[in-house]
Amino acid sequence: MVSPGLRYIFRFVTPHVLSVLAVYGTLNAIAQGPAFSWLHLLCAIMARPLYALVQGWYTDFQNARRAAEMGAVLAPVVKESSFKIRSSIVRSFNGGYTGDAFYEWMQQYGFTYQMKIFGERRMMTVEPEHIKAILATSFDNFEKGPIVFDQFFSLLGLGVFNSDGERWKFHRNMTRPFFNKNRISDFDNFERHSEDTISAIKARLAQGYPVDFQDVIARFTLDSATEFLFGQDVGSLGANLPYPASSKLAKDPSIMNHPSNVFVRAFMQGQVQTAFRVRFESGRIRAANLEDRQKQILAMAASEKANDDGEGETFLDHLIKYTEDKQIIKDELVNILVAGRDTTASTLTFCIYVLSERPDLTARLRQEVLEKVGANARPTYKIISEMKFLRAFINETLRLYPAVPFNGRTTKHPTVLPRTHTQPAIYIPAGVKCTYSVFLMHRRADLWGPDVLEFDPDRFLDSRLHKYLTPNPFIFLPFNAGPRICLGQQFAYNEMSYFLIKFFASLQRL
Repeated sequence: MVSPGLRYIFRFVTPHVLSVLAVYGTLNAIAQGPAFSWLHLLCAIMARPLYALVQGWYTDFQNARRAAEMGAVLAPVVKESSFKIRSSIVRSFNGGYTGDAFYEWMQQYGFTYQMKIFGERRMMTVEPEHIKAILATSFDNFEKGPIVFDQFFSLLGLGVFNSDGERWKFHRNMTRPFFNKNRISDFDNFERHSEDTISAIKARLAQGYPVDFQDVIARFTLDSATEFLFGQDVGSLGANLPYPASSKLAKDPSIMNHPSNVFVRAFMQGQVQTAFRVRFESGRIRAANLEDRQKQILAMAASEKANDDGEGETFLDHLIKYTEDKQIIKDELVNILVAGRDTTASTLTFCIYVLSERPDLTARLRQEVLEKVGANARPTYKIISEMKFLRAFINETLRLYPAVPFNGRTTKHPTVLPRTHTQPAIYIPAGVKCTYSVFLMHRRADLWGPDVLEFDPDRFLDSRLHKYLTPNPFIFLPFNAGPRICLGQQFAYNEMSYFLIKFFASLQRL
C-alpha cells in the first residue's frame, strides 16, 4: 500500500511534470525543429508557475466577489512564503511551545486567518463563534475530508472518528446507547485498576527506583479501557513497570516480552506511524500483535454472544448485537480504545505534573478527599459529584493542557463564518481545510481574564465562572462540541476523579 504522503507528492508533482512536457512538445511541434529547443524548454518550465500565479489571482478575485455577494470578506492572509510558513509550524512543534507560530500570526492577523501553502489554502481559527459554526451551527457544511481519512485509515479504518456523512451517523447511532449512566460509572473497574496501579507504584518506590508516571498512568487507562470495551483487560499493569534506562533491569526479557507489552508497543506504533504519516507497511507488521489480540477477543465474544438482559454487557457485546461484520467491530473498538485510553492518560499525567509543582493545590485536594471520602472508604458517584474543587482542578488542567490541542474540518460547501466583535463575517470556499485550536483559545486573555496563563482552579468556582464561561460556553471545549461531541466525556471525568481520589488517599506525598 502506498502511503498518503507519497500519494500526495504524486498528485502534486504529476500535473506539473505533464504540463511542462505538453508545452515543450507543442512548441517543438510548432517550430518543427530543435533549433530553439532550449528556449522551448525554458518556456515550458515557466508556463506552469505562470499559470498557477494567474489562476491564484483569478481564484482570489472570484472568491472575493462571492464573499461580497454573501456580505462577507476573505480571511486575512499570512504574508510569508510557503517554505517559511511550513518551517515556522514545524519549528514551533519541534523546538518551541505548542502552537507558537499560530499564536504569532494570530497576534498579527486576528483570531481567524488563512495561509497559502504551496498553492493550498488553509484556514486557522481560535475564535469561539467560528469554532461553534464549524462544530455545531454549520455542522453540515464541514467534514473530516479525504486527506484526514487517508492519514488515519491504517489505524482507525472506517470507525466513527474516521467517517463522515451516513457512515458516521451509523457508527454514532451504534455507539451512543452504550454510554449510559450505569456504564460510565462502573466504579468496580476503576477500583480494581486504581488499586493495581497504586500497588505497582508503591512496589517500585520501595525498590528505590523512580516511577515514570506517564507510563504507569497509560497502563492504568489501557487496562480499565480494555476491560470496559472487551470485558477483559490486557494486563499491562501485571507486566511490571519499566526500570530507568541506567538500571541493569531496564531490558529484562520477562518485561520486554510480556504479552501485554507486545500489545502496547503495537498499539503505540500504530499511532506514532499514523501521526508522522510514514510507511504504513511496517506499521501493519507491528500491528499484527494488535490484530491477533482482537481476533482472540472477537472469537470469545462470538462464542458467548451477548446476554439478552444486557447485564454485565461490554462494549463488544453491544456491537455484536448491532452487526456481525468483524471489520466494522474491529474498527470501532480501536477508535474507542484510542479515545478512551490516550486522552485520559494525557490529562492525568498533566494533573500530577501540576501538583508536583503546586503543594498548595495538593493540600487542598487531599483535604477535600479526606473530608468527602476518607482515607479508606470507596468513592461513589454521588460523592464525586459533590467534590467541587476536584472537578475544578480537572477542568483547569483540561483548559491549559487539552488532550486534543488542534483539530480540523474541511468545508463541503462554500460557507460563511459569522461576524464577531473583532472581525467581519468570513467567506470560505468549498474544499478548504479549517484548523481550530482549543489550546490557543483556552489561553486568550480577552476570553478568560488577565490571569489566563495562571493555573487557578478557582476560576471554575468563583465570580470568573459567571463572568467568562457561563455566558459563552464555547470558550471551553476540551471534549469538542456539537453532534460529534465526545461520547465518553462523563466516563473520563469519573475515571480521572476516581483515580485521583484513590491516589491521594493512598500516598502521603508526591
